[in-house]
Amino acid sequence: MRSDVLITGGGIVGLATAWRLLRRFPDRKVIVLEKENRVAAHQTGHNSGVIHSSIYYKPGSFKARLCRRGYADMVAFCEAHRVPFDLCGKLVVATSQAELPQLAMLRDRAEANGLVGVTELPGERIPDEEPHARGLRALRVPETGIVDYIKVSEALAAEVRKLGGDVRLGARVTAIRNASVTRAQDGSTVTTGGAASGKIVLTESGEFETSFLINCGGLMSDRLARMDGIDPGLAIVPFRGEYYQLSPRAQSLVRNLIYPVPDPAFPFLGVHFTRMVGGGVECGPNAVLAFKREGYRKSDFNWRDLAEVLANRGFRTLAARHWRMGLGEFHRSFSKSAFVRALRRLIPEIQSDDLTPAESGVRAQALRPDGSLVDDFHFAEGPRSLHVLNAPSPAATASLAIGSEIVERYAQATV
Repeated sequence: MRSDVLITGGGIVGLATAWRLLRRFPDRKVIVLEKENRVAAHQTGHNSGVIHSSIYYKPGSFKARLCRRGYADMVAFCEAHRVPFDLCGKLVVATSQAELPQLAMLRDRAEANGLVGVTELPGERIPDEEPHARGLRALRVPETGIVDYIKVSEALAAEVRKLGGDVRLGARVTAIRNASVTRAQDGSTVTTGGAASGKIVLTESGEFETSFLINCGGLMSDRLARMDGIDPGLAIVPFRGEYYQLSPRAQSLVRNLIYPVPDPAFPFLGVHFTRMVGGGVECGPNAVLAFKREGYRKSDFNWRDLAEVLANRGFRTLAARHWRMGLGEFHRSFSKSAFVRALRRLIPEIQSDDLTPAESGVRAQALRPDGSLVDDFHFAEGPRSLHVLNAPSPAATASLAIGSEIVERYAQATV
């Protein structure tokens, strides 16, 4: 099957990109390939459902700019397509003196990134917002919300189809090669291997020809780039985030969202409390190495995935540099009491009996050869292709803005 644009990955970024493409170029044939039997099956469908405000991200970075734009775009899309959401706000709480400078830095970033209504609270006023939370100081961030990103993705897929696009499920990519298009004597078009005027993408459900390929493969994005002959200069390392849910009795301890001050050395936000738009409260996640790229359970294991990580020089450097932090995360993974202690820093009343295991997620974290974690969205361009190689949180919030960024790059590449 032939298309003008072929998008690999039916998560929220791939679907948002398809929707943006069809709205700007309604005459283009756009196909989205998703290897699972439903959209939003991996990162999109396993996150905490937070609409982020851009308070955490370095001013001027892709994350800061696209999250800020994406916040407004996401709210507008949900309103227009009747996807339930709630702009409930959140607290970021400092529980030690050592965290106060980082909290002040977040306040500065909020101002630089254009957030509205962020207020700083002394410890005695924290219970006014969250009666059971305790800390030294806190930031109240009103421009934060909750939504079900699976429902957003399903709405995007429906819109893509309405606009004439195609979302193909069960289409796992097995190979990508360059194609040259020539015209035969009888006037027909012949596609063959050769100079890159397009791509031939082989999948388990058939062959697809396209003039332009966009890789939104998330956990598999680096492998898809290599299939396309692109050296991404980084490797995807899967980190599993494990969650608990609060019992009905304990849910009353949390009004909305309560976050700790994040460790500036890592792109993770720490164990926090999140009220879900469909009901209930989740707490987590921790961040442990997953032994399988799509390994949502502790028992999930894949030799190829683990061998790639262990053989990676950057990962070995990272592990040597931060082994204490890594051991602490693994301890919390296997020790419920350690997880509870982390939660009690924010809400001292939490008890072990209040927690039951919930679904885990896996974050596709890009890692450089020097062992540094890529802390921003990252794109790579190839001949007739564009690869999204790092799009962890807040990518769901920013997805519609990321889609616009990709469409602009596509337009420039195809002029």
